[in-house]
This record gives sequence, C-alpha cells and structure tokens, in this order.
Amino acid sequence: MRVARGMSALVRAALHRIAHARSGDKGNRQNISVIAYRPEAWPVLLSEVTEARVHALFRHRGVTAVRRYELPKLMALNFVLDDVLEGGVNAALALDSHGKTASFRLLSLEIDVPAALLAERPGETAGDIHQTKQKMGGLT
Repeated sequence: MRVARGMSALVRAALHRIAHARSGDKGNRQNISVIAYRPEAWPVLLSEVTEARVHALFRHRGVTAVRRYELPKLMALNFVLDDVLEGGVNAALALDSHGKTASFRLLSLEIDVPAALLAERPGETAGDIHQTKQKMGGLT
C-alpha cells in the first residue's frame, strides 16, 4: 500500500473494481470502452488507464497502435486498437475473432486506486449509481 501526498492510501486493484467495459470490432480494428461506476473513479481512469498500458496489455495479439478518446460526460474512455484481430472476423483463426472478450482482459489491468474508492458505500445500489450518472449529464 502506498500513500500519495494529500490523498488516501493507494492500493493495487483490478480495473473491474471501479469500472465496467464493452468491446466491439470493425475489420482488424477493435474498440474497448471503459466506463467508471462512480464520478470519483473518473480521475483514476484518466491517470491509470493509458494508451501505453493498454498497448502493453495487448502486445501479444500483435497490436500496432492504440488511441485513447476521452468522454468526460460519460465518465468513459474509448480505446481503438489497430491490427489486433488477426485480419478480422473472416480471416482470423482465433476462438474469439470478434474480440468480445478483450474487455475482460482490459478489466483485469492492475491499477493504483485510492482505498476509499474501493470501500462500499452503505446502502448504495445500482440505481443510486445510475442517478449519479444522470446528474452528471452522462445519461438521459
């Protein structure tokens, strides 16, 4: 456990503890969106989930480039990975030629998270999180 100046203790945790993800494909290109569960997690996503770290995570798949797009009103990042799907759905011999499981791989990324962010809020429900996102302008 590390402590940053002016912050609560930082702990190492999997990305899935503070965010969820979706993935899709277009030819030999894949996109993976990572969405914070709570507004407090958004700055952590920005600092911890970088193009370089995503590139390293998918290097074994032959990725040649990674671009990150920030969607602050949705508290989301969208990553576009080039040349990661072995030529695309019709050419790939991979078991998951659409790359749908890639979001799970990204959610396994170990990041530094303030310990307080991992603590469950008493009585918080999925509905509360949804209402918070609506207030932030992320959902209609």
